[in-house]
Amino acid sequence: MAGYSGTPLARKLGIKEGHRVGIIGAPEGFEQDIAPLPDQVVVRTQARGDFDVLVLFTHRLADLERRFERLAGRLVANGGLWIGWPKKAAKLDTDLSFDAVQSVGLHAGMVDNKICAISDVYSGLRFVVRVEDRDGWRR
Repeated sequence: MAGYSGTPLARKLGIKEGHRVGIIGAPEGFEQDIAPLPDQVVVRTQARGDFDVLVLFTHRLADLERRFERLAGRLVANGGLWIGWPKKAAKLDTDLSFDAVQSVGLHAGMVDNKICAISDVYSGLRFVVRVEDRDGWRR
């Protein structure tokens, strides 16, 4: 269980019964970290098909920029794309930060709406498709 909230990681990531979940580049042991999963969840480790929740782990800005829009295109309506990057405290070699990750997503036309500690090593930022409501507000 990551972070301090006591909330199971699968719930933090928005994984619900029957969801199709993609996990790309996950660190060793991540599948145990998200267990137990709700019923009838299908997990794939390749970005083929459509996903309700897609989680990409990366250490490099160039990798994120190269893959972001293609992965975002794999989301179903109301789906979420999580980007996991190493926390500074993890002292892993990375050129990513919150600001860099957010900038890539916003530039792609998406909006970030949730952040969480995925593990002791990784932070995560969720992006969703930007929509306008009836009053013209963008969210």
